[in-house]
Amino acid sequence: MKQLLILFLVFFGVQMNAQKVFSVQYASQADVKVFVTQYESQADLKVYKVEYESQSGDNNGKWFFTQYESQAKKKIFFVEYESQADLKIFFVKYESQAGWSKDDKKQLMH
Repeated sequence: MKQLLILFLVFFGVQMNAQKVFSVQYASQADVKVFVTQYESQADLKVYKVEYESQSGDNNGKWFFTQYESQAKKKIFFVEYESQADLKIFFVKYESQAGWSKDDKKQLMH
């Protein structure tokens, strides 16, 4: 039983890190190129920016922007044009609104 609990905690802990992101200066440094849409309906992912690292989600759109690149699970670059993006996001006002609109791009943030 202890081994199962430890395995669960290790797996859960790894998943919690999935939404810690760092915004890089150049597209070549990024794991994922992101475009911020004007409308929620255009986005693959609705993102809510959390204030604290402990609030970051498990690939559910709750992002914590780290201060240092080494702290992040994913490095992102915000592109100017939709056609340049791997992922389209929309920033939401409320935590409950965060989540995937289209599951086909979900693997980009794992």
